[in-house]
Amino acid sequence: MSGLTAAPVERHPRAGRITTAETRLYGPGRTVPTEAVTGSQAIIRSLEELGVTDVFGIPGGAILPTYDPLMDSEKINHILVRHEQGAGHAAQGYAMATGKVGVCFATSGPGATNLVTAIADAHMDSVPLVAITGQVNASVIGTDAFQEADIVGICAPITKHAYLVTDADEIPRVMAEAFHLASSGRPGPVLVDITKSAQAAQTTFSWPPKLGLTGYKPVTRGHAKQIKEAAKLIAASTRPVFYIGGGLIKAEASAEFIELAETVGAPVVNTLMARGAFPDSHRQNVGMPGMHGTVSAVAALQQSDLLITLGARFDDRVTGQLDSFAPEAKVIHADIDPAEISKNRQADVPIVGSLKEIIPDLTQAVREVFAAQGRPDLDSWWARIQRLVDTYPLGWTEPEDGQMAPQQVIQKIGQAAGPEAIYAAGVGQHQMWAAQFIQYERPRQWLNSGGLGTMGYAVPAAMGAQVAEPDRTVWAIDGDGCFQMTNQELATCAINNIPIKVAVINNSSLGMVRQWQTLFYESRYSNTHLNTAVNAAGDTVVRIPDFVQLAEAYGCVGLRCEREADLEATIAQAMEINDRPVVVDFVVSRDSMVWPMVPAGVSNSDIQIARNLTPDFDDEEE
Repeated sequence: MSGLTAAPVERHPRAGRITTAETRLYGPGRTVPTEAVTGSQAIIRSLEELGVTDVFGIPGGAILPTYDPLMDSEKINHILVRHEQGAGHAAQGYAMATGKVGVCFATSGPGATNLVTAIADAHMDSVPLVAITGQVNASVIGTDAFQEADIVGICAPITKHAYLVTDADEIPRVMAEAFHLASSGRPGPVLVDITKSAQAAQTTFSWPPKLGLTGYKPVTRGHAKQIKEAAKLIAASTRPVFYIGGGLIKAEASAEFIELAETVGAPVVNTLMARGAFPDSHRQNVGMPGMHGTVSAVAALQQSDLLITLGARFDDRVTGQLDSFAPEAKVIHADIDPAEISKNRQADVPIVGSLKEIIPDLTQAVREVFAAQGRPDLDSWWARIQRLVDTYPLGWTEPEDGQMAPQQVIQKIGQAAGPEAIYAAGVGQHQMWAAQFIQYERPRQWLNSGGLGTMGYAVPAAMGAQVAEPDRTVWAIDGDGCFQMTNQELATCAINNIPIKVAVINNSSLGMVRQWQTLFYESRYSNTHLNTAVNAAGDTVVRIPDFVQLAEAYGCVGLRCEREADLEATIAQAMEINDRPVVVDFVVSRDSMVWPMVPAGVSNSDIQIARNLTPDFDDEEE
């Protein structure tokens, strides 16, 4: 992390009044007097003082000293996962469902490297995560000792900061800094790698420590002049669009945004990472943009004259071919991370800061400009957008093979569980269908791996979300490919009474890859058939594995649904079971495809609503 230097270690941190800036981190004025402890005890005590209640992990040699005092903690619930990647994704799910920092433990070497995928995932999607790993004794670092890996070096590019702690006296400060870094500014993962010798050493513990983050001062208040310029652009626009990203959810600014959106009256498109940030039921919501977005959302961006971009990063999955994206639009771009401003698309009005503070200021500035100049007339713009909404709604074609449509399965799950449930998706076709056909009405209702696109995300993320929100229904919407990557965490769920519900959208294929092979590789299906539902000839049930038997072997309830006539009853049965995890094997057509689709490397104007069928953006009546 640029601009970050460690302050000299204070062996006896101050225990005086807590400053305003530290109140959110430490709590309202709590102090702990100095006491003698081991480094491992200091780790656990730090976590307790930071308000951590749940940790996901697996013990091993280099982290073992810390698992001993963890056993004595009355405040921290440790959940023993079956793979470190599961620990990382569970911590992500916990963080995404609550906004709190997720925490995971792993030992050195392969334990730590097994966390890398989850850490990279959290980095791409700005998830607040602290990964605590054990490291070999300081005296043998660099000797290729047993289970040694330079996890700090490995994780440096995919974390906000990575610490190597060799001195037990540093532990309280480093822990406090790690949580502050993970949760402030643009959230993200922080690695704390602590040598076994530091864990075992004697030290002293007091709280709060003094932070030493010289140069780390995220800007939260937007520049007043830039906000006024943005308001002027909004007042002058006749085809404005709100383009909102996951940063709106991270900033806890959804309520403030609704007020701004209604004040301006412009169409709103919310990215994959922003599903739920603006209610689907709101009349201004015109859908999700991007490669598998709605025609109305893609067209709104392409034809706009002003993009009001809030907490989004102009990702390639949204923009398509960048140089043809929204060609006539000026850009207002507000984001907490200055590195994102004008990174992919030049901003006419850049605003750096927290959306929690920027949006109310922008709302007020817009009201003042409207009062002075009058509101712009958006009627013809809305008529054009509404025609596209009405003409090109999301839908699907009934499969010709007689099997269930996966879109209908997912839609029925969403209708049964409702907006108070949490939905975690894997990656692939089922992810896109879950984004399209479930109604999202609130922030933190939808969890998925957006930037990294990690298969195997859904089950452990759902597990973490269920731990964080035990009173909510949590569905993991998974594919038969994704499910087999991390389904061992069903054992964790069963043993720890974490009653997630898993929908395996079983098309016997790596579905999204198969879709691309159908469209771009002349239906040459190289290594995409999984044999989880039917064989290659399509006439004999194979079931390797049998997901119902697999679920039961893990102590879960296993159900199977193969007919549309049984769909609602099967989902209702799953919804009624809340004392154990439930896995439902939904056997669906493998020929179903995700539409609309913008093929990679082409303009969003070339969006297809079916194979070789492109909508007409411009046939509206003037």
